[in-house]
Amino acid sequence: MADRTIAVVGGDGIGPEVTGEAVKALQAGADRAGVSLDLVDYDLGGQRYLATGQVLPDRVREELRAVDAILLGAVGHPDVAPGVLERGLLLALRFDFDQYVNLRPVRLLPGVTSPVAGLSPGDCDLVVVRENTEGLYAGAAGTSHHGTPAEVATETSVNTRYGAERVARFAAELAAARSGTLTLCHKTNVLTHAGGLWQRAVADVAAELGVATDYAHVDAMCLQLVQDPARFDVVVTDRGAVHVRAGARLGARHRRHRAGQPRGRRAVGRDAAGPPRPRRGRAGRRAGGGRGEPAAGPRPARYRRAGRPHRRRGGRRRPTGVTP
Repeated sequence: MADRTIAVVGGDGIGPEVTGEAVKALQAGADRAGVSLDLVDYDLGGQRYLATGQVLPDRVREELRAVDAILLGAVGHPDVAPGVLERGLLLALRFDFDQYVNLRPVRLLPGVTSPVAGLSPGDCDLVVVRENTEGLYAGAAGTSHHGTPAEVATETSVNTRYGAERVARFAAELAAARSGTLTLCHKTNVLTHAGGLWQRAVADVAAELGVATDYAHVDAMCLQLVQDPARFDVVVTDRGAVHVRAGARLGARHRRHRAGQPRGRRAVGRDAAGPPRPRRGRAGRRAGGGRGEPAAGPRPARYRRAGRPHRRRGGRRRPTGVTP
């Protein structure tokens, strides 16, 4: 009997290619640790939806509840309307399994050249902890007078003390374990209501655990991450403020990870992990080229490989900026 059962969802486009390489790395690590794995493939994604009209069948949903981890590839298809796969698969798993922590370690590995000049591994080792079930993704939205000149659309960011505090506690405990500082990243000077709630939750939890705190506006932090990433240790934020590629989705019972992120599994719970999503965007465009990179690390704009220029459609080249 296997020590761990892992569901493998290759998904669409380049997803199966990248996930295949991630499985090789996963198996090698398991062999080295003396852990046996039972890898179970699941056919989910855009192709499945177009063929069957199903996104996440109830039977599959229940089976996924029983696994220890989900390794997820890239999900998306140009013939599937926006929101069908995102809400029907990705967000469905997130809410069903209450994956309230989006854990995103950011490290510069030894021997890897950074696009940020002069950066060394010791200068870039931080963790971003982002709330994952509230904010703009909570689903508090609607449209009225659809298709008319008077059409109105709303997307409301939902923030609760319960949601902010449990994420703040996870981040504060992580900061305490790393002997570092907990930084709240928000936009409290404009988002005064949500920002105030987050400030109070972080302050209360940090005081309880004896963790030092700091604060950064999200726009200032974008600059500081490039100029001086070493100033950050653990960053906590809501669902709308910061988006750092690569990470893990964690809950008290169920977890998902993005491929290439080893820390997530050790962080929360012992029940189930969720999809490590391999680290390449534009799934369909990359398919078949053998060029996807599941490794974690800094990425330039538009998810191009670090250090390479981005070619505009007109053919001119310009350097890309990267936040470590």
